[in-house]
Amino acid sequence: MDPLEAAAASGDAVNGLGTHFMMDMATYAYGGELGFEGADFYVAGRGGCLGDVPADVVTAAFVFWAPDAVREAWERSAPVMPRLQVAEEFAGVAHRWAEDHIPDDVDVDLPRLADLAGRLVAGASVAGAPLFAGWRALPEPPAVQVKALVLHRINALRELRGARHGAAVLSEGIDPHAAVARRTPYMLGVFGWQEPHPDKADVRDAWDAAQAATERALAPVFAVLDEAERAEFAASAVALQAAVNPG
Repeated sequence: MDPLEAAAASGDAVNGLGTHFMMDMATYAYGGELGFEGADFYVAGRGGCLGDVPADVVTAAFVFWAPDAVREAWERSAPVMPRLQVAEEFAGVAHRWAEDHIPDDVDVDLPRLADLAGRLVAGASVAGAPLFAGWRALPEPPAVQVKALVLHRINALRELRGARHGAAVLSEGIDPHAAVARRTPYMLGVFGWQEPHPDKADVRDAWDAAQAATERALAPVFAVLDEAERAEFAASAVALQAAVNPG
């Protein structure tokens, strides 16, 4: 499997595996226990690895969120706890989610997947990927917590993929509001976008071009693995995603 094929074959699994804990209502219940309102724990937790930056910096990194929604959540969350502490709490939720939801009998060599993912994360350029850089700098779980370690590294790759995808979407002239309407219209309200929403048909061709550009931008990341390792990583990631999201 060549690098471009590996980027494409693993993309949905990487994105999905890194999304599950963020969508789990238990995540926001825990955020509420810490003192956060609604989705503020997501904004402060995911953006917190950037440090105590202005809201526009977080908006720039998130790409697909409405600026006003980010600003309100970022400013509202500021008094709750320091930014990096929130990021570590958010990562901790990811680690616990992995321990609770990855089956003990999963047909994946988790230590091997952790190793392959770790090599991809360590070898990737941080250029244009601030959330990837910030997440990569957070403390990792110990190797004995292999489920948590796998998800931690997979989520780093998700942030890298998200950054490359955001750049590709913007390069194709697609407005972030239109991108959400095209790809995940059910998230428009969550991301703070107000009606009227753009017609997703207007960006169909540009969207396809952005998808292809995303895979091309990610292909160099997979050059650190050999052909067999790339195929192994993709197959393992897909199998793990199927195991935690059956059907």
